[in-house]
Amino acid sequence: MDHLAEEIPAVLVYNGISHVVMMVTPYNLDLFAIGFSLSEGIVNNYNDILGIDIKHNEHGIEIQVDISSRCFEKLKIKKRGITGRTGCGICGIEQLNQISQSNIKPVPFTQKIDLKKIDYAIKQLNMYQPIGKTTHCTHVAAFINIHGELLYGYEDIGRHVALDKLLGHISQTNRNGAILISSRASYEIVQKSAMCFIEVIFAISAATTLAVKIAEKYNVTLVGFAKPGCYTIYTHPQRLI
Repeated sequence: MDHLAEEIPAVLVYNGISHVVMMVTPYNLDLFAIGFSLSEGIVNNYNDILGIDIKHNEHGIEIQVDISSRCFEKLKIKKRGITGRTGCGICGIEQLNQISQSNIKPVPFTQKIDLKKIDYAIKQLNMYQPIGKTTHCTHVAAFINIHGELLYGYEDIGRHVALDKLLGHISQTNRNGAILISSRASYEIVQKSAMCFIEVIFAISAATTLAVKIAEKYNVTLVGFAKPGCYTIYTHPQRLI
């Protein structure tokens, strides 16, 4: 019998106000809430999140996030009402100018990564994809330190959700290293990462033209078609040895 991955609607509720519904694999949802809040600019840092409560009901999952009053006032002004889907990060936004975050700052140039040390990490990526091994339908986002060690990773049916789970973890620890994703590098992968001060992204598949444009603009080193001994470097190669 085939094994199937779970796909469940989850609503993020900030200070009692429903904000967005996303389709998720229902694991590590506390990290997803943290990562989404940071990568979407809803909060400025991890300390702006005062509490997270996850409730299951007959319709799906409700993730209640308590944020600082300052961030909540900003959110009410910015209100973005969308229904998320696994393959699209912008479904439902109201205007074209909402696609790009306006509060992203270019990331600094503080890191150097030896590509030879990344080879082994790529070979280990499926260690963090147990659901994908049996269902063949999840993405994984993982973190590699500057020594090329794959430290942790998270999977989900949606590549953006997997990334948000990872960013939620990274926000509570050392950011020195790179992100490795099992999918293509879309503009939103780059934008979310830049919002969380990630300097280097490796993608197993290709990058889109908009992803490359945003990576160039915000000083992110973007690498596609990442395979042992073979990399396509799109932007800011000076971080790579």
